[in-house]
Amino acid sequence: MSFLFLATMLGLSIWVIILFLPFQSYRVNESLETEITKENLDDVTVLIPARNEAQTIKKTLASLKMQHNDLKVILVDDQSTDSTVKEAKSIKLHNLSIIPGTKLPSGWSGKLWALEQGRKYIKTKFLLLLDADIILEPGLIGKILFKAKQADIKLLSLMAHYRMISLWEKLLMPAYVFFFKLLYPFSLSNLPNSRIAAAAGGCILLETEVLRKLGGFEPIKNALIDDCMLARRVKKNGHKTWIGLTHSAISIRQYEKFSEISQLVTRTAYTQLRYSPILLLICMLIMSIAFIIPLIAILQDGSMMLMGLATFFIQIICYFPILKYYSMNPLYALSLSFIGILYMLFTLNSSYHYYFNKGALWKKRYYKN
Repeated sequence: MSFLFLATMLGLSIWVIILFLPFQSYRVNESLETEITKENLDDVTVLIPARNEAQTIKKTLASLKMQHNDLKVILVDDQSTDSTVKEAKSIKLHNLSIIPGTKLPSGWSGKLWALEQGRKYIKTKFLLLLDADIILEPGLIGKILFKAKQADIKLLSLMAHYRMISLWEKLLMPAYVFFFKLLYPFSLSNLPNSRIAAAAGGCILLETEVLRKLGGFEPIKNALIDDCMLARRVKKNGHKTWIGLTHSAISIRQYEKFSEISQLVTRTAYTQLRYSPILLLICMLIMSIAFIIPLIAILQDGSMMLMGLATFFIQIICYFPILKYYSMNPLYALSLSFIGILYMLFTLNSSYHYYFNKGALWKKRYYKN
């Protein structure tokens, strides 16, 4: 029995397991959409870290205007060098406070330092952590607040609907969500007794007192995957967390170029592997078997070709729910193997930057844990 035959069998087995595992991480059952409710938002403060977000901040703040007239908003200007503050003020949002951020201390990531500075001004029971490039549909804050109160959820996060307009966005952004859900199955993360905890940092509602008891953001001050780390700490302290998809929180950040998406993934890919060469090797081996070997098998004869085709078919079945959720052309499912290979290269590039460069580059800052 040849190595290629064994590898093809293993590749098929990986996708069969993904398909039939009880929690079915590829499905999109965990979802929440906007709904007009009677929830009072007086007890919610939106906290936005912003660094050079002049192109997006107006739309983000304008969407908050549609949530509630008296919604409190704190924007921490993380030493922007563009017109972020000017654009924010031009919206004339009632109850908007703009805090000038101080110099980034050693050991902190930029976003978390901005959030820590803003956290100290929160006086409401709930705070909503919102990225400066995300717009919310009217009624969404009331809906997530209602769900959090009803189910006693202390941290509730939504994975924003990424922009999927350019060719590279259409090809790679649905897969970004797909792979995230494979790493952090939402159905398991939402179970109180599960050790898995996940959050999407673009839109997170949590109780202010819970965050205070955790020590604010300082315990995770240098975490690049800060959202999942925060969810893990909240859950570890006996609280319920919940994560879901949505069409009602929309990321307006543009990823027109391949390099821009590459940078997005490269920033945290090796962090996911805990900067471990052994885990990197295992990851590359698994991804090679899952994505490269089936393509080679399809070009063979007999049983190997059949196994390769079966693997390819199961990939399509698993990827289709995400494509359907985002109203994408189902033919993009045929490209999952190619996309998987690209994500392999992103991960290798992430490890390269860790060992041979200054670390991960994000908004003109380098991060190396």
